[in-house]
Amino acid sequence: MTVTWEELGWERVAEGVGRCRLPGWDCTAGLVLGPGAVLMVDAGSSLAEGARLRTEAQALAGRRVTHLALTHPHFDHVFGTPAFAGTDLYAAAGAEAVFAHDREALRLDAVHNGLPAPEAEEAADALPLPRRPVSGERALDLGGGRRALLADVGPGHTSHDLAVLVPGDPPVVFCGDLVEESGDPQAGPDAVPSRWPAALDRLLSLGGDDARYVPGHGAVVDAAFVRAQRDALAARFGVS
Repeated sequence: MTVTWEELGWERVAEGVGRCRLPGWDCTAGLVLGPGAVLMVDAGSSLAEGARLRTEAQALAGRRVTHLALTHPHFDHVFGTPAFAGTDLYAAAGAEAVFAHDREALRLDAVHNGLPAPEAEEAADALPLPRRPVSGERALDLGGGRRALLADVGPGHTSHDLAVLVPGDPPVVFCGDLVEESGDPQAGPDAVPSRWPAALDRLLSLGGDDARYVPGHGAVVDAAFVRAQRDALAARFGVS
């Protein structure tokens, strides 16, 4: 028997689309339910968090998660990935190189930000490579007319930013950390500031004015918020 979004502490964003705000770093994990498949967006910051998300997603969907899309290669969004063994794993093209060669940097960043060292090491060691890189756009058929569009919209927050559009009324766009609501957008050493405003332009063209935009951290926002954040980033980084 399935349960409701509210019973598990999730937020319903649109019909068959929800998200969970995870404790600690206030990261978003998203879920898109289809009659034939189930898409998870991001996996949490540890194996334990990933296992929690997998269990709750299965309870909400009535079946296991079949697809997992990672919005960008930062520990707080990907370290739960090993809990989703057997799913089709998607990320923006090039992210697989980060997973293959920069695990130690991911582990160190996790520990620096407060994840216990044993949990960080366990997750980094078990992190699988995304076997379905997305270059441009890739449509997923979730059955019954439900579709999701994965779009490589970066670089911006990182060199490998993936957005997920779920068409509907309203459309929903999972933005990853290209958009943040609960604080200023974070530009770390792997950010590409000169390209970030253009990435937000692509997000807005995907979703349009009526979409609900789900940030990587914080509350769901509208197109006006994304547009204002785009303009603030352009001013901050001195780009148009």
